[in-house]
Amino acid sequence: MRAYKIKWTVVLRHLALFSGACVMTFPFVWMILTSLKTSPEAAAIPPTFLPKELVLENFSRAWESAPFGRYFLNSVLQSVGTTVLVLFSSITASYSFSHINFKGKKVLFTLFLATMMVPVEISLIPNFVTIRHLGWYDTFYSLTVPFGANAFSIFMLRQAFMGLPKDMWDAAYCDGCGHFTYLLKIALPLVKASVSIIALLTFVGSWNSLLWPLIITSSTKMRTVQVGLLAFTQEAGTNFPLLMAASAFVIAPVLILFFFTQQHLIEGIAHSGVKG
Repeated sequence: MRAYKIKWTVVLRHLALFSGACVMTFPFVWMILTSLKTSPEAAAIPPTFLPKELVLENFSRAWESAPFGRYFLNSVLQSVGTTVLVLFSSITASYSFSHINFKGKKVLFTLFLATMMVPVEISLIPNFVTIRHLGWYDTFYSLTVPFGANAFSIFMLRQAFMGLPKDMWDAAYCDGCGHFTYLLKIALPLVKASVSIIALLTFVGSWNSLLWPLIITSSTKMRTVQVGLLAFTQEAGTNFPLLMAASAFVIAPVLILFFFTQQHLIEGIAHSGVKG
């Protein structure tokens, strides 16, 4: 029989990866298991890992304890609206910075990159004052418009456009193709992986946002799922199964979205390191 040598470096690498995966997934597993327990069992000391009795009613009770249907609708509108605005601004701006020559292009692009070093918290007060003056407080405009442009997305997509061969544009121009047609029919399909990752990151970031929706909305009908979950934690008190059940179905859309788009995410990251 042919003897196989064990590569201990490979074994240790896989053990490290497996250990890291266990550490990362344990909070999610604990959340699901706690959501299936009774309230006394969830608060028991020492804690139990597996529930002695499955209480599936916790999910329906948590859903009915607050208007989570309205919260989900608000978050979907916020996340989709922000994603559409970011994609539009990122595609047009990044293409301009990569394929169109105009005066002051490098200076303007440098200013765009400089905004990435400004913490988001610094812009909260100016954005809040602007929203109040526009009369957009406690509206969907305030949830989407202020974050309709993203410097990182513009930078990332510009890098992808810069990786396209210049001869491709020259050939298209000789055939009578303008910038708009070239962008839609040639350039954009070739960088769809980067566009996909921008859309995914923007949607997830908008879905998980808490601070801005918390200060820019006041009515219950405008609450997003994160703000609604924060209010629910105060209303549910120490009922840990209901809190974990609510957290589970709040995070479920993001997990489902990542499950179906993980290939595009990895592909987009792999193609984002092209030359600039």
